[in-house]
Amino acid sequence: MKIIIIGGVAGGMSAATRLRRLMEDAEITIFEKGPFVSFANCGLPYYVSGEISKREDLLVQTPESLKARFNLDVRPFHEVISISPAEHTVTVRHDGQEFTESYDKLILSPGAKPFVPAIEGLAEANNTYTLRNVPDLDEIMAALDNHPKEAVVIGAGFIGLEMAENLAKRGLQVTIVEKAPHVLPPLDHEMAAFVQAELVKNGVRVITSQSATRFEDQGKIIVLENGQKITSDLTILSVGVEPENGLAKAAGIELGLRGGILVDEHYETSQKDIFAVGDAIVVKQEITGQDALISLASPANRQGRQVADVIAGLGHTNKGSIGTAIVRAFDMTAASTGLSERILRMNQLPYKALHVSGKDHAGYYPGATDMILKLLFDPTTGKIYGAQGIGKKGVDKRIDILATAIKGNLTVFDLPELEFTYAPPFGSAKDPVNMLGYAALNLIEGLSDNIQWYQLEDELAKGKKFLDVRTSSEFQSGRLKVDTIHIPLNELRERLDELDKNQAYIVSCHSGLRSYIAERILKQAGFTVQNLDGAYSLYKMANPEGVEYGN
Repeated sequence: MKIIIIGGVAGGMSAATRLRRLMEDAEITIFEKGPFVSFANCGLPYYVSGEISKREDLLVQTPESLKARFNLDVRPFHEVISISPAEHTVTVRHDGQEFTESYDKLILSPGAKPFVPAIEGLAEANNTYTLRNVPDLDEIMAALDNHPKEAVVIGAGFIGLEMAENLAKRGLQVTIVEKAPHVLPPLDHEMAAFVQAELVKNGVRVITSQSATRFEDQGKIIVLENGQKITSDLTILSVGVEPENGLAKAAGIELGLRGGILVDEHYETSQKDIFAVGDAIVVKQEITGQDALISLASPANRQGRQVADVIAGLGHTNKGSIGTAIVRAFDMTAASTGLSERILRMNQLPYKALHVSGKDHAGYYPGATDMILKLLFDPTTGKIYGAQGIGKKGVDKRIDILATAIKGNLTVFDLPELEFTYAPPFGSAKDPVNMLGYAALNLIEGLSDNIQWYQLEDELAKGKKFLDVRTSSEFQSGRLKVDTIHIPLNELRERLDELDKNQAYIVSCHSGLRSYIAERILKQAGFTVQNLDGAYSLYKMANPEGVEYGN
């Protein structure tokens, strides 16, 4: 069998090497229009700062190593310019010459390309760059040799934040411009607020709810939609990606969501014997069942392996993806899996949200750091829709656990039952993931009722009273700008007569644990109570204007 793969990196090379392990006699050729067929594209931003010090470390495999180990015919600088599905041939351009190659099976792995918006003056700008591959990186490094002082990153998604961090570590003054109301749009507002605070703490200027509308002076001046002008010696465009679909479209292959290549459960396109994998294809969002574009390395690698299995006759199918991702911003880690609150509202799915604060390991063991986890779930069935986490350490472990729970169709009822390795340097006897489960069960079973930070104003407007149960010193150091009754938790039982059983209350503490205890005391005494989820610590990050400090 003669198999041609167009494009390498994650999807294409995973398919090629798996095919060889399954089909020793197959003729496997990989055409790559660029110089490198196998490189660590997720590592590119870290070379900018020198955290990855050797350029060759980014080059995972070479045509020679792939030939020696897997007997693959890897041809860099070979651009496939057209596909003829009826004839089962491709036309390839190399070194100014064109030739035709036939195939029995064809795998498209073109990936996604940076989306470059139509901005006035962009064509004349000589200091703007995108980052997709090693040649892009080389251009950015050459620009950095000119010792720019001010850099602007347009777009605050995962790659945008990585570039902002690494440019700042290199010594540049960095500004991030993001069209959405907050950085990291895949996260919800209150979780992203912690990341934004970390960026600002490290000297990065963050401008949100704005986009670039014009470049002036060959890109040295960027004009925002509100008329503000910012200067830039070097600009990174990181406003998102779009499927690289030119070949597929010209070959008559059906396209779907935002130009993504449509494939069936076996990764076959609308043209027989042509398959597609990676960032260019439309996948099923596994939780909603809807079409989605999920440009992540892990799904691309999995898809490459699975399409090889399909071609080799194994019965594996494409189950879809849930979108699990992580990013580091200086000392802060932010990760997410599944659906956010925004997406749940868009899909009109019934859900409950809760936040749990915890430590990455036992609090009494040295070096413990804080983390906040957010869980989104169906309040009736306990189905887990998604999760988000922020913190210095241990966030990856917890989000990976929750992503596995989603993939395994576990519910919130299963989370308290999960058993983790425990010793003080590694975790807690009741892990934050277990605590998410306990808190979710309390909501489902009616032991607790919460409201979110953005609901507080409306709930108070309905006549509910706000009760703060933190200590006096905590209350004096900072509090919400609302009419507040202050009764420390340890005094609550003795001061119940100061409260009115005909009055509904919203109770809050620092993180939500003490307020839950207060909620249980009050409910069992006949009061109507709701808990402010995440309490003071979350509210002050999400709505800093709503907090006042000092006596």
